[in-house]
Amino acid sequence: MLSFWERESLSKYDYIIIGGGIVGCSTAYHLKKKNPKAEICIIERGVFPSGASSKNAGFACFGSLTELVDDRNGLSEEEQLALVEKRWEGLQSLKSILGENNIGFEPNGGFELIRKAELPALEYLDYYNDLLKSVFKEDVYRLEPSLIQEFGFNGNQLETIVSNPFEGQIGTGKMIKSWWALCNEIGVKIITGCEILDFEENQDFVNLNCKSGKHSVHFQARKLAICTNAFAHNWFEKEDINPGRGMVLITHPIKELKFKGVFHYDEGYFYFRNVGKRVLIGGGRNLDKSREDTTEFGINSKIESAIINDLKQLILLDQEFSIDMEWSGIMAFGKTKSPIIKKVSDKIAIGVRLGGMGVAIGTQVGQELHELLAD
Repeated sequence: MLSFWERESLSKYDYIIIGGGIVGCSTAYHLKKKNPKAEICIIERGVFPSGASSKNAGFACFGSLTELVDDRNGLSEEEQLALVEKRWEGLQSLKSILGENNIGFEPNGGFELIRKAELPALEYLDYYNDLLKSVFKEDVYRLEPSLIQEFGFNGNQLETIVSNPFEGQIGTGKMIKSWWALCNEIGVKIITGCEILDFEENQDFVNLNCKSGKHSVHFQARKLAICTNAFAHNWFEKEDINPGRGMVLITHPIKELKFKGVFHYDEGYFYFRNVGKRVLIGGGRNLDKSREDTTEFGINSKIESAIINDLKQLILLDQEFSIDMEWSGIMAFGKTKSPIIKKVSDKIAIGVRLGGMGVAIGTQVGQELHELLAD
């Protein structure tokens, strides 16, 4: 139940953005930058962003070699180049808007572990270096088998390592903290712990029915942006938006950790990195895809066992470690890897389905989304 004052001054906005993650913050930032006098509100159902924006692994990456080779099945050469360029430009926008220090950016490079099964992908190494030269001006992918021993990995399981000097890592918590601080600084209101139940568009406004604790709350906006990634499927069932849960574990500090950087293997389905002297590792939803295509948070014991086994047998060979924390995040995928950015009505637009690349493309999606809504 709202008071008269709340109804008159706290629940009516020019723009409401559903979702307080990267895309929602970027949309609000660009709308406010274009129209400083606009009243803008972000509504987030959780205490923190509910999808993956504050739960991801913090990879500033744009695509491993085997991932690009696999993408050849569904994307043309032009589409692949455009997608990598979009991811790269998105990372530059993220760093430019928030500042490298504020997101904890470290340019430690990206690496892919190549086993026998992935060896055929190396035939495309020169092809992709040539294709991506228009973006990066030099070779992106390089063979460095000596890194197997240098990083302390199991040489009996690996054939070589493909390095990529253009990738890096961020502090995911720092990034979201910086986005929220920036939005507050420029006058964007952020409301957390408020779940949007439904919304209805009339001739003049979009009316939103929400739930906060046991209370019903009603908001009104001239225009609405929906930035809830996989959760947008609840309102747009005909859209190609399929959820994918991602599991993440992090170890306690390891005394003599030998590697820095972001790492992929198994066509990008598994990934790990250092966080200081800790190892953060996640992925593996391809091992139990039917159970991982869900918006429910949780830990899959089958995947957890596989990840811990890889830590023991592949990554931290002969090194003692223990797990500090584990969690999951919810991503969104579709038949193509391009995000959905479009108007669904005169007053409502969506920016969703980031394909597990939210850090790379979330800022760009928000920028494009604001252009659909800005007056």
